Order: sequence, then C-alpha cells, then structure tokens
Amino acid sequence: MKKILLVFLLLILLKDTSAQLRTPHIFGDSMVLQRDRPIPVWGWAAKGEKITVQFHDQTKTAVTAADGSWRVNLDAEKAGGPYRLIVKGSTQIEYKDVLVGDVWICSGQSNMEWSVANTDNSEAEIAAAAYPTIRQHKIPNTISVDPATDTRAGNGWHSANPAQVGSFTAVGYFFARNLQQELKIPIGLINTSWGGTDVETWTSREAFERSEEFKELYKGIQRVNLDSIGAAKKQQTEARILKIQGVLPSEAAIASWKEPGFNDQTWPGMKLPGLWESQGLPDLDGIVWLRKTINLTAEQAAKGADLLLSMIDDNEETYVNGVKVGSTNGYNQKRLYIVPPGVFKEGANTIAIRVEDTGGGGGLYGDASDLALICKGSTIALSGAWKFQVASVTQPSSVGPNSFPSLLFNAMVHPLIPYAIKGAIWYQGESNAGRAYQYRKAFPLMINDWRSRWKQGDFPFFFVQLSSFNAANGNSQQGSTWAELREAQTMTLSLPNTGMAVTTDIGNAKDIHPRNKQDVGKRLALVALHHTYGKNVVFSGPVYQSMKVAGKEVAVSFTQDEGLRTRGQADMLAGFEIAGEDQKFYRAHARIQGRRVMLTATEVAVPVAVRYAWADDAGAANLFNQSGLPAVPFRTDNWPGITLNGKYRIAGR
Repeated sequence: MKKILLVFLLLILLKDTSAQLRTPHIFGDSMVLQRDRPIPVWGWAAKGEKITVQFHDQTKTAVTAADGSWRVNLDAEKAGGPYRLIVKGSTQIEYKDVLVGDVWICSGQSNMEWSVANTDNSEAEIAAAAYPTIRQHKIPNTISVDPATDTRAGNGWHSANPAQVGSFTAVGYFFARNLQQELKIPIGLINTSWGGTDVETWTSREAFERSEEFKELYKGIQRVNLDSIGAAKKQQTEARILKIQGVLPSEAAIASWKEPGFNDQTWPGMKLPGLWESQGLPDLDGIVWLRKTINLTAEQAAKGADLLLSMIDDNEETYVNGVKVGSTNGYNQKRLYIVPPGVFKEGANTIAIRVEDTGGGGGLYGDASDLALICKGSTIALSGAWKFQVASVTQPSSVGPNSFPSLLFNAMVHPLIPYAIKGAIWYQGESNAGRAYQYRKAFPLMINDWRSRWKQGDFPFFFVQLSSFNAANGNSQQGSTWAELREAQTMTLSLPNTGMAVTTDIGNAKDIHPRNKQDVGKRLALVALHHTYGKNVVFSGPVYQSMKVAGKEVAVSFTQDEGLRTRGQADMLAGFEIAGEDQKFYRAHARIQGRRVMLTATEVAVPVAVRYAWADDAGAANLFNQSGLPAVPFRTDNWPGITLNGKYRIAGR
C-alpha cells in the first residue's frame, strides 16, 4: 500500500512539474528582442491556464491550448531598453535587462563556432571588449531525431565584455561590432553552430521530401533509429580499416606501439602534417597511433631538444623512445614539448603519438615548419612520411550530427522558431566540398527551408565563401573540390536577399581555421549595411561579367569593380588561367587595362575559357577593387568538375 501511495504521489508531482509555467531556453535575462516587428513570446503551462505577458508599455494575454502550449505576439517595439519581460500564470517568470535591437542567427560549422579567444590578437580583442549591448546566446550542441520544442539549457545571454566575449563566435562578434559602430543599436547573436557539420543536418525532413534531388533520402523510413545508423556507420569505417591494415588490434598489442623496438614496417603510411580524412581514413573518430623514426648524431642526442608537433585534432600523448614527453587536450593548440637530456640517443630514435579524435577532422595538421625537432645548433624537419595504425573506432562519435539528415535542424534550429530575427549569417561548406555540385541544390534548399518556417519572408541570409586552404592540392589541372564549392556558393546568390563575403585572401593554406576573423566579420557587415540597412558602402569586390576574345588575347570585364587594382607588386596580377578547346589551363599573363583585365598565355593560341582563383588554396590571387575587397573567384567554362557525381548518402543505405 505504501508503494502504491508513493507512486501516486510521484505521478502527481511529475504532472505538476510538467504543468508549471515556462518559456523556451532562448528567453532569459539580458536577451535581445527584435525591433520593428511583432515579438512572439511563447511557452507551456497547465491546460486552460490564462497567461499574461507584460513588456515595456504593453500587456497581452493568452489561454493555453489542450497540449499546454501558449503564445502571444507583442506589438513591434523600437530599439531601446533595458526593459523587463514578465510572464504571469499560476506562477510568474521575470526577465531583466532585456534590450530591443536586431537579432542575427549565426550558424554553420567550425569557422562560425570559432571563438574570439582563438583569433588573431585575441588578448587585445578581449581586453578591449566594451560593448554591453552586443549579446550572445550559445545554443548547446545537441542532436534530435524529431523536431524538438526546446533546446537544451545553456548558460544564457551574455554581454560582450572581457569576462565573456572570449567564448563568443568570432565571426558573429566582429560582424556585430561593425554593425553597432554604424547603427548604434543593440545587436543580439544566437550562436547555433557545430564544427565539422554538413549542410544536410541543418535542413528539415520536410524540405528533403519536397525536393526532387533529395526526396529518396527518407523513402521507407518512418522513424529514425540512431543506434542502427551508428552501428552501420561504424561497420563501414571498420571495413575500410580492415582493407588498409587488417583487424583492429588488442590492448596487449597496442601497449608496445610506443616502444622504440616495435617493428612498424608493415604499417601503412600517411603524409604529415595533414588531417587523416583526406588520407584514407574518412569519417574516422577514434584513436590512431603515428610513428616516425629519425637518426641523430651523438652531438644532437647529447642534449635536450624542443619537439614541435604543430596542432593535433583533438587530444594526444607523445612518446620519445618509449618515454612520455607530453600530452595536450584541444584541437586548436600548438604542441611544443621539451625533451630532456638522456631521452634521445645516437642513431635511431622513435617518436610515437597517440591521437584521439572525438569528432570532425582528425590527426596532425598545420604548418610543416611547425613539425620539427630543434636540437642544439640544428633543426630536423619531421614533415613528410609517417607510419600509422588505427587502434580503435569510438562508438559514441559514430552517432553524431552528420549521421543522419536533419539532426541539427531538429535540435538547434526548430526550437528557435518563431523567435523574431533580423536575419542570418552562415559559415559552412568545408564538410560539403566533396559534394560541391550537389551543394548547388542543398544550400538553397536549406535557406528556403529556414525562411518558410520562420514566416518572416525572405529575411537576409549572408554567408562566407570558403577561404583558402590546401585541402588536397586541388587546382585547374587536377580539379579542386574547394573551388567547385565556392562556385556553388556564388550560384546561391541567385536567391533573393542573399549576400556573400569573399575571403580567399585572408585564409591559411595550412590551417582550415584561419585566425583572421576580424575581416570576415567586417566583410559580412558591409554586405548587411548595404543590402539590409541601405547604407552607401562598397560591399563586394569585382564580379565577373563577360569575356571577349581577340586573337590570342582575352579581355575580361567586371561589375562591382569600383576601379581594379592588385595587392602586392603592382605589375604582378596573379590567379588567372586560360585554356583552349583542349581544356588544358595555363597560367595567364594578366594586366589591368582600365576596367578590364587583359589575358594571354603563350601555350594557348585560341582562348575559349578563363578561370580565376580556381584552386583549393587561392591565396595568391590578387585582383581587388579600390576599397580593398577581393574579386569573386570564377570560371567561364562549364566543363564537368570532379564533384559532379558526389552524392549525399545515409550510412547503411
């Protein structure tokens, strides 16, 4: 009888808890609400309960529906504050220090997630952050198989001050700072981003089902089972590993891998620095060991040395001749370990690194010059060939945001709707580069999906074009996935009220995460100031318009040129190529003539096509306008690219 009574009381308690007045986690102290449009406020309470919402000089009421949901639409407000937002039912919720301004969604993968603390001049930027009306709410990283009604609880809204700004999205913060300096209004940032994610995970199931390109994705699937999806993905990964190295090893076998006497001659090799996803281990989350043997003279071995290991994604332990010399957790930190005297010896020495990747890219990456052993009086390069062996594939990361479409839309976008916003900024595409042709449809599909669901019309949607990064030495000769993805992004500008920030000149050939996020935010802000706020500012570099062939010479014309110039040596215009009917591209001699660029190449007698900045690493391309904005990469041909047949697939299907 006591057990029955206890269960009965527990059920009453749970019912009372579920019926308590609450609002979504996006609401909180110090939040920013959107100006100049109705402000939705919503939440949950007991069925039939009267809800009163008070804000500034207005009061609105609602009665909860049968499922306990309620919503009111406050009248539009001008920029201002601080105010209080009070929600009353059987209980009361009060939010303080609420501002009204412009709210921007900040979304995408790691280059949007990248924090102010990891940018160029981060210490000075953080110390100088005195923008109390720029505020961020970071949505916790979560996946969901169904559209969620609320996000996970995060740590709320925070102002841009030295104590908090280090964790802000860097692109979002510098975007907001530039806007506020011009507009003098509060700016709210809703940071819903996750590193290493595909565009397909940010798009709803319904959008895919309406799309001719993607409607087969969900065919026959009524309910998503992440356990089975994860198991299928892990099985595929293990099958690839089996072909490369054979079976996964036992713990006893792994114990000897750090030792100098271990024979690794049968291990496969990879070139470092370089993430392992591009070297035969796609989608691998787990533990991989890297080994390299070097020879030292007696003089080099006699004293201690500095071991530089560039950066490692994510966590690592490093051994020299079986002795642990250091370990670091964090994918964006350079490794420098001091190896004491007595660890190295004359002759052969073995460096062994245990790398744990918890998601996204994995391995040792960065600048080759940062992968070296610095001995007294000499430096030994460690870049180049290393041996590797996969120790394990981790089950938790096999079910992640990219395991199935729509997982992040369900968990990190759907719960934000209908929070009133000004628009969205987006930085993503690196993870879709291998499917760049399909991105021409996938990216606009996502944008249109968000717009249809927010029901705010074609709200501003501005994005960052992929920067320069030597992903796989891609160029016009062997094809470039990154150039094709940039092209897909440029084509997305055909959608209304979109804009793009070109960043090929401020990337890093050796780092997929360039640290200069200040200029990225500034260029996005220029687009917004022009398109959204009607300011008379130059927002784009030169955009290809047309080409005219006269004999062996090609004249290329541009829009948005504002006067052409180069950056760097005035007479050295780089990045242009031309080809004849044989479709072989050659570097062009390029010169600026008024508002055109004139091109020739001795190898091409009859030019038929021009390309500009068509490479993974397009950092050498240097055509700019007088405002210092780079030209948009382009090609005039439509010859098939290397990603033509790259299609999105669900693991196990």
